[in-house]
Amino acid sequence: MNLISIVGARPQFIKASPLTHALRKHHRDILVHTGQHYDYGMSDVFFEDLGIPLPDYHLGIGSGTHGAQTGAMLKAIEDVFVKERPDAVIVYGDTNSTLAGALAAAKLNIPVAHVEAGLRSFNRAMPEEINRILTDHVSTWLLVPSVLSCEQLQREGITSGVHVVGDIMYDALLVHRKRAGARSSILDTQKLSPRAYYLATIHRAENTDQADHLRSIFKALQILGKPVIVPLHPRTAKKLKEYCIQPGSNVRCVEPLGYLDMIRLQEHAACILTDSGGVQKEAYYLGVPCVTLRMETEWIETVAAGWNRVCGTRTDAIEDAVRTMEGSQPPHPDLYGDGRTADRIVDILTSAKK
Repeated sequence: MNLISIVGARPQFIKASPLTHALRKHHRDILVHTGQHYDYGMSDVFFEDLGIPLPDYHLGIGSGTHGAQTGAMLKAIEDVFVKERPDAVIVYGDTNSTLAGALAAAKLNIPVAHVEAGLRSFNRAMPEEINRILTDHVSTWLLVPSVLSCEQLQREGITSGVHVVGDIMYDALLVHRKRAGARSSILDTQKLSPRAYYLATIHRAENTDQADHLRSIFKALQILGKPVIVPLHPRTAKKLKEYCIQPGSNVRCVEPLGYLDMIRLQEHAACILTDSGGVQKEAYYLGVPCVTLRMETEWIETVAAGWNRVCGTRTDAIEDAVRTMEGSQPPHPDLYGDGRTADRIVDILTSAKK
């Protein structure tokens, strides 16, 4: 089977890692990197850490407004499809790269497999929510992480081609967790002791592009007292300067980190504060309490299980959530499969070709 996989952002590199390796045992898988995340700290280091083959195509789209970026991707991806004539296209998650890949394929009548289908935050002000919905509605195979995601698609009238396969990011974590312990020296270089620090990631436009939100978050980080490690997304770093926000003395802003260093930091944090969907899941898999710096989450199973608390961006709400969550140890059910998602996806695609 001749397949094309579309990636462009850090979470997609993680998701592609186990599936690319599994696909290439049986099929031709052409990896296309849109360039949505394009610098070393946001892209290249992840390919190195995860052992992903270098992209067959690097489109070099870079940043821009949502419309301009998606439009540029759409044209460049279409050119690749016309040249390579794939049997199917694989897209991951909910980024502009995801939507551009899905739309380009749909307009050329190429079947689309959407990995991480069926998620909903029910906040259509989020660009990611629009990307998810549109991608799901043009996909042939909807590869969902949980029964709840399957039920959500049914409510939207999507019943054909839906497969509960689990979460591909769990596959990646199981493969690379031991490597992180052996290869990452981040705890030593940052002089950190297990459970004696917090980890925070902030990158969504709803937080970075509103000065009051970002100021409130960093005020809460300062109040927490323990060291807080903040790997800075370039957008966040830019906005801190623009808004003249000075992080507290306990807040250590560092450059974006590779996957292995991030896993190591997450695993030993007392609590994780994030607006990232992927980090919410990784916190759950690692058994670390999580506080979500948004007003909703698409990973609602982690909240129901008691391992994730959605608190928004008010300083007092963040402080209260961290104090409540830190040290909590509720039951820990297997929410998103057993770490064999990549194999299930390969079986589904292989069966479809027969």
